[in-house]
Amino acid sequence: MKNLYNKITFITGGANGIGKAIVNTFCEAGADVIFCDMDEVAGKRLNDEMKDYKCSFIHLDVSDAGALANAVNTILSKKGNIDVLINNVGVGNFGSILDTSVEDFDKVLDINLRPVFITAKLLVKHRSQHEDLNTYGRIINMSSTRYLMSEPDTEAYAASKGAIVSLTHSLAISLSKYNITVNCISPGWIDTGHYGDLKPEDHAQHPSGRVGQPEDIARTCLFLCETDNNFINGQNIVVDGGMTKKMIYVE
Repeated sequence: MKNLYNKITFITGGANGIGKAIVNTFCEAGADVIFCDMDEVAGKRLNDEMKDYKCSFIHLDVSDAGALANAVNTILSKKGNIDVLINNVGVGNFGSILDTSVEDFDKVLDINLRPVFITAKLLVKHRSQHEDLNTYGRIINMSSTRYLMSEPDTEAYAASKGAIVSLTHSLAISLSKYNITVNCISPGWIDTGHYGDLKPEDHAQHPSGRVGQPEDIARTCLFLCETDNNFINGQNIVVDGGMTKKMIYVE
């Protein structure tokens, strides 16, 4: 993808799973990728794997607002811009509401939701001071199909993902004057490491005939970053093999 060549791309939660697939995909597309993660071992390993590309790793806990702000500002200072911002980081921390403290609830939002606001705010602050940069911009936020449906004991996760959908369309309106499109992706069942262990019925229940893989989400990110795709804005794109459209009856 020539139009992503040297595009400065910052990806949160990039060391494993969906984030790792996004890092791989954008590196292979020629982007200048910076990714962060709490998992220092996996982050360094992926960075080594990407040694033939423009790729760098930051060991970072995004729930530390100050550390996250420092990382973003450092990238902006060194690189001069962030063209593509992918807020992928997320945790579940599922558990009974009886055992979930207010602090537990807040921690999930501090990791899943708050970084979306912080990174967007810092990027726009920089863009407002450098109007020549306002020709292209993409922000992609990672939500989940849990924004509209749930299993038991997922209150904090569901709340964070629902809020990301709302924050996405709000940012899309506010950031339009900077030529930054803001969209989110809601993955369904995406297997991140045990695909060979899945049962035939796991795949069969999806209208697409299979459980999703991280690369499905990475390709969607890539599509949204095409320069010609700036008419897609403020949207939540569900990538779930059709599962949320399937009516289920118990016989």
